Amino acid sequence: MIISSGGCKDAVQDQGAGCTVVAAFDVEWSKNYRIRNGNIPFCYSVIWLALPASGLPADLTGISFCYTSAYVEHPGETQDLIAQADAAAARMLKHADLIAGHQLCSDLAALKRASMHTPASAGELHAAWSARRGGTGHGPRIIDTRYDTGHVLAGASRRLVDVCGELGLDVTQPELRGTSMTALHRRWLDTGDTEAREKISVLNLRHSLSTALTAMHAAGTGRWGTPLNVNQMLAAGLGEDFAWTSSPPFRALL
Repeated sequence: MIISSGGCKDAVQDQGAGCTVVAAFDVEWSKNYRIRNGNIPFCYSVIWLALPASGLPADLTGISFCYTSAYVEHPGETQDLIAQADAAAARMLKHADLIAGHQLCSDLAALKRASMHTPASAGELHAAWSARRGGTGHGPRIIDTRYDTGHVLAGASRRLVDVCGELGLDVTQPELRGTSMTALHRRWLDTGDTEAREKISVLNLRHSLSTALTAMHAAGTGRWGTPLNVNQMLAAGLGEDFAWTSSPPFRALL
């Protein structure tokens, strides 16, 4: 299942001259460290933003974005999801000036290890991640918000939620109140509970969006007045695509 905002999947490159295109990528997977290759991807998202390349930090408050969100409908779709994520990696490498992820290497490794066929573009992105501090000047800039944000942080924690909190990003997660991602995913697969799937999709999109904002701040290309409510940005950017963002628990955050 793939949900995209209008024109997002391939048209981000059509932003015109003078724009810096930013893409942020995040993958969710079921974790089983007791067996080899037991971490199985089931959801990913890509957030795309375009900034004027003015040389000055842009105000990111309320900035518009477009997105792609993918989720398996049953375990048999795992390989399809990995192929779609690999195609997304190819688009990011082709069209983005800045690619962001939070512990991006783990997301890409999970895709590779679960794949029956080597995901070439994800592998290329992983190689670019490994060489991101080499200063070659080739390809998009890559910022991993777990490892590359120390110059804008004072605290020791590099959990995304803590990084966001320190930088004044409100990333409250109502989806996990009284439950877990594992339990929500199981509800979706076992009972077809659409709200459970949507909760994880929105959670995943929040990860991607907050990662993009953090990376732009770390790169010196973006700023905001604190606190910045990321859930307000999600509600505006996702519109009516997910019923969960119109639910009372979510609307209470806005």
